[in-house]
Amino acid sequence: MKKIFLFIIFLFSLIYILPAQSLPVASPFDLGFDAARLEQADAAIQKAIDQKDIPGAVLLVTRYNKIAYRKAYGYKEILPQKIKMQVTDVFDLASLTKPMSTATSAMILIDRGELRLLDKVKDFFPNFISWQSDSTKSKEDMRIIHLMTHTSGLPPYAPVEELKKKYGSPEPDSLLAYIATVKRHHAPGKYFKYSCLNFITLQRIIEKITGQSIKDFAAQNIFEPLQMTHTKIDPQGVFAQQCVPTQLQKNNKPLTGVVHDPLARVMMGCVSGNAGLFSNADDMALFAAMMLNHGSWQGKRILSPAAVETATRIPAGFEKFGRGLGWDLNSAYSSNQGDLFSDKTFGHTGYTGTSLIIDPEREIVVILLTNRVHPYDKGHVVRLRSLVANIVAGAVIK
Repeated sequence: MKKIFLFIIFLFSLIYILPAQSLPVASPFDLGFDAARLEQADAAIQKAIDQKDIPGAVLLVTRYNKIAYRKAYGYKEILPQKIKMQVTDVFDLASLTKPMSTATSAMILIDRGELRLLDKVKDFFPNFISWQSDSTKSKEDMRIIHLMTHTSGLPPYAPVEELKKKYGSPEPDSLLAYIATVKRHHAPGKYFKYSCLNFITLQRIIEKITGQSIKDFAAQNIFEPLQMTHTKIDPQGVFAQQCVPTQLQKNNKPLTGVVHDPLARVMMGCVSGNAGLFSNADDMALFAAMMLNHGSWQGKRILSPAAVETATRIPAGFEKFGRGLGWDLNSAYSSNQGDLFSDKTFGHTGYTGTSLIIDPEREIVVILLTNRVHPYDKGHVVRLRSLVANIVAGAVIK
């Protein structure tokens, strides 16, 4: 009986060590790129490694849902040991969790008629206070569209250590209670202020509607249908061992397969709407293919064409903020898109050093994954992202 049990565990582990599904590969020339110009990305990334801005990277470029360029650079780990980066390595995507997991889940519920953008947050959580004017005492309610465009008025973050000391850890319900009554910075819909609290709130609404954790709902409705076999929230076991390490902790061991973001890790128990998704470049390319293919891929429909179009454009009346529904189009945070992609381009970045760019007009995807927070949270990738984006866009010749 014990041997049978061990054999079953072995078979289960193969799910996570077999090669990931990937898009077909074509030559850069056949996809309209000048190969020599595309290869200039190598020098830009290597320079960032030499300057110790990052320990390593994975770059994947697709066009027409075919892979034009895929390469690994440098090291996935440099302390306590040096390990070379591989193109299949799994990264802590940090805030890419917001569009790929949480916002996509919300759009699925909108497709199903279980949620709408104008729904009030307090309809799901009655203890959520409304913003109140100091002068007129008039009140305005926070709505789903405010959470998804970062215009809710919630502060950017929360005092993790203070909350841990007061409530213990993990304490998702206590964190939600804190968010429900924390002082708002402004009336909903008036200003853009990027906030992780928006997507933790959205996560809890999704979970209340579905009766599932965001981890399970996103897996069953997004990642598994797309055969994203190396994509998971809160990876564990064999899967976690494949992950690229992030920051060294007080015990001089890096976080590996454990989300770097403190709110997600400490207060949310690693299952969070703002951070905690892990994936690799090939899987992310499958997700991007679904988005470029109007919500479906290989016969699996994730979103309706209308939902994809709505999520990736700026809502009417929100033009000055530059944000779609979970996606960044042209806000102050969109420098990763560079200077040459079309004005329909959307994407997102992650604090750990990750980036996804999708240009639906040219049907180009740029995935740049780094772990700039390893071994210490001192790396820089803002300029590198723009440089790589410009190189890819500038390499298009037809």
